[in-house]
Amino acid sequence: MGIACLILGKSGSGKSSSLRNFGADEVGVINVMGKPMPFRSQLKSVQLKDYEKIKAVLKRAEAKSIVIDDAGYLITDHFMMGHSNTGAGNAVFAFYNEIGDSFYRFVKFINEEVDGDRIVYLLMHEDKNDFGDIKPKTIGKLLDEKVCLEGMFSIVLRCYGDSEKHVFLTKSDGRDVTKTPIGMFEDREIDNCLKSVDTVIRDYYGLNAAEATAKKAS
Repeated sequence: MGIACLILGKSGSGKSSSLRNFGADEVGVINVMGKPMPFRSQLKSVQLKDYEKIKAVLKRAEAKSIVIDDAGYLITDHFMMGHSNTGAGNAVFAFYNEIGDSFYRFVKFINEEVDGDRIVYLLMHEDKNDFGDIKPKTIGKLLDEKVCLEGMFSIVLRCYGDSEKHVFLTKSDGRDVTKTPIGMFEDREIDNCLKSVDTVIRDYYGLNAAEATAKKAS
């Protein structure tokens, strides 16, 4: 099974710029909104919003690490393309259920059907609820009640910082949903470098050793 990793942050907090140290052949980028990278880049990128097309890319991509930049816009686009034709009453609830089900099935696909040595990073904006708790930004409270997105991930990193410095947070302060497996990261704050994070995750789960063994066998 593949490893899905959720990365949260405000706009401008360093989510996309964390890709800056990847080589062109080390990561594939699915750019949902088609925005240019916030750094000079030769990374391979494709613009897709359709779940089935993205699944096909995840199955056949050569890169072992895939980033879905602005993955939250898969939810937003689903809503914006269909809400005006939904109607009212029970149809509205059915539409929100459909949105939630689609994203749920997508993450489930990553965890269950993508190759086991592949890591898929979903970059999403963060939101703050009425109690000040920070969580993934979705479409309204109804969807949050249907799908606890962060519960589908073992690794949730949060981008945090300002114009001077960006970092990844690896452990929750009690008000956000940040979490990582025991012993994966020693420090709560680490450098905002997704390539370094990718290396740590692969070492933790033994993916680098498995890849080396497979190369020797071939």
